[in-house]
Amino acid sequence: MPLVRKLLRYLASLLLFCTCFLLSVAVRSEDDPGPRPLRTNSIAELEQLLPPGTHLLLNRGAMESFLAALEGTPPDWATVYGRGHHDPGHDERLFNLNRERDAAREWNPILKWRIAFVWIGELSSFDIDARSYSVAVGPELTPTSWGMIRFKPEEFPSNLRVRPDKHLADRIDRRLLRHEAVQVFIVMVGMLIPTESIIYDFSHDEEGVGLIMPVVRVEQVEVVLVQP
Repeated sequence: MPLVRKLLRYLASLLLFCTCFLLSVAVRSEDDPGPRPLRTNSIAELEQLLPPGTHLLLNRGAMESFLAALEGTPPDWATVYGRGHHDPGHDERLFNLNRERDAAREWNPILKWRIAFVWIGELSSFDIDARSYSVAVGPELTPTSWGMIRFKPEEFPSNLRVRPDKHLADRIDRRLLRHEAVQVFIVMVGMLIPTESIIYDFSHDEEGVGLIMPVVRVEQVEVVLVQP
């Protein structure tokens, strides 16, 4: 009997451990995807990492063509801006622009395109426990004939980390020791949010310059090393 009781206690402990382990894995998979691989592909080779049919909006020409297909023509920014933020009708004109454009694109099939866009990041500290580098990330602003374009992800990983292979990690460490910036492209893939797909505003950095923010529900994130 003592042997049976010991065996039962052992099985109960094993079951408790397995349950806790599976719960921790589930939480991590939902809240923290863990370190991502650091890619060394060139931007031109990105398509092999992305879902088939993804439209790459990585330069001014591609962005302008995308907006022309989705929106038709650029806004009349000068009229909307008027005399600036102190103009009594400024906010109402901007609100009306967004409302009218939302209604006009409601059934546009371009809303169902899967698109890829890029933000810029920089590798920072190395986390010994996670064996990965933290990534400081910021949006990329692209000047176009439509205005400044800044893609806006609906959600973004709050703790983005990458884990390169050993050879690549050695190269990165040498650069960081020389106090060189190690930049990466953050490539995000997803679809526009139908109810709030494009936000029109004005730049906070340059007077009267229009700002266009496509809002994307991100499905995939790839981190690509910017080759020196």
